[in-house]
Amino acid sequence: MNRTGWRRTSLSTQVIGLAVAIAVLTATLAGVLAVGLTRSSADEAARSTLARIADGAAARADNQSTVAAQTRAVRLLGALNVESASVGRGGGIISTSRLARQALTPERRQLLLGGTAVSERQDVDGQAVLIEGRPTDAGGIILVQRRSDATAESDQLVRRVLLALLVAAAVAVAVGALLARRLSRPLRGTADAAHALAAGRRDVAVPVTGPREVAEVASALNRLTGSLTRSEGRQRDFLLSVSHDLRTPLTGIRGYAESLAEGVVPADETARVGGVMAGEARRLDRLVADLLDLARLDAQQPRVEPRLVDLVAVARDVEAVWSRRCAEVGVPFRLAVATAGVWATTDPARLRQVVDGLLENALRVTPAEAPVVLEVRPGAPGHAVVEVRDGGPGLTDDDLGVAFEPSVLHERYRGLRPVGTGLGLAIVGRLVGLLGGTVEAGHADEGGARFTVTVPA
Repeated sequence: MNRTGWRRTSLSTQVIGLAVAIAVLTATLAGVLAVGLTRSSADEAARSTLARIADGAAARADNQSTVAAQTRAVRLLGALNVESASVGRGGGIISTSRLARQALTPERRQLLLGGTAVSERQDVDGQAVLIEGRPTDAGGIILVQRRSDATAESDQLVRRVLLALLVAAAVAVAVGALLARRLSRPLRGTADAAHALAAGRRDVAVPVTGPREVAEVASALNRLTGSLTRSEGRQRDFLLSVSHDLRTPLTGIRGYAESLAEGVVPADETARVGGVMAGEARRLDRLVADLLDLARLDAQQPRVEPRLVDLVAVARDVEAVWSRRCAEVGVPFRLAVATAGVWATTDPARLRQVVDGLLENALRVTPAEAPVVLEVRPGAPGHAVVEVRDGGPGLTDDDLGVAFEPSVLHERYRGLRPVGTGLGLAIVGRLVGLLGGTVEAGHADEGGARFTVTVPA
């Protein structure tokens, strides 16, 4: 199976396959080691036993035991499946065993008659045999035992070990199959839930069960479901709000345009009507521009050109414009900056766009005589802070967490205080993120809202 095909198989199949592979490999290695060690030990034990028997037989022959004792010895050897032969000083062989006579080759006879013991494992007549020979006073004696007879018990033990290993492998496969089903069941449910989410369902809940990793996946998917539900709800509310804001100026423009077309507007009212239509058109243009800016920011399309910037110099440029705009509506503008420069690595044009958006939002809600403050200061190591505060009505604690969501505050306060398009703070939040910084909303000492922008130094 190729690698792609293996990845596409189910987890259950992979776990079962892995269990089978491990079981077979383990059983094979254990079998090879067990068989090798058992047979090696059996061979050594058989040779040692046959050697002791040969030593005993040679001692009896030297002691010239009685015929009855020799008969009992032959019977004992027969019971042990040991065949024997003896050789006299003249080289004659005495034996009723064909296998023993074949094993007593001229070379071995010569060794025995020369007083040298023989201990070998050879093939005789196509059979693996153990050979033990000992010299005696009368010549020599040789004992022969088939290896299959000598290791019969160990061979039976080997067969039992192999059978036990096969049973263990089968059990391992069965356990692997059960484990695979247990592991794959919650994952299968999680996959089904993910497919349901992809198909558009949002009423999906995955039981948080199974091993820790699987439970974490299920929990993450449940959180994703909640996040998608909330996000889509906000999108629906946003679209409803935008459609309302688009419809309102369009309705005004269409009404006045129809009146002009029908000639029902007096001549002395034409200029005023034209001014109203132009104002509504500007309002509509601003809303469309904000929508386009927000769309571009969500798509990460704007270019960012960071460079080392003195934020104090940027703040003084802002002061030159906004102090006049604030003065026109009776709002004092205050600039709070350090005497030395505060440097940051950022895009000055995008940062200016952020500050302008925050000041416009502050000026809209700040009554006459209440201040609007722009402050620039060093932040935590490696950061710089730009902060806008106002003396307006401020925000509630519930507002702080959703201040940068499109249209949320707009919907809450429309009709209660001056509002814009509902997109300004959302654009600020996206721009600050694009600059690699953070922005947070809070309560200002001046009594209104505080917006703190932190950018890399």
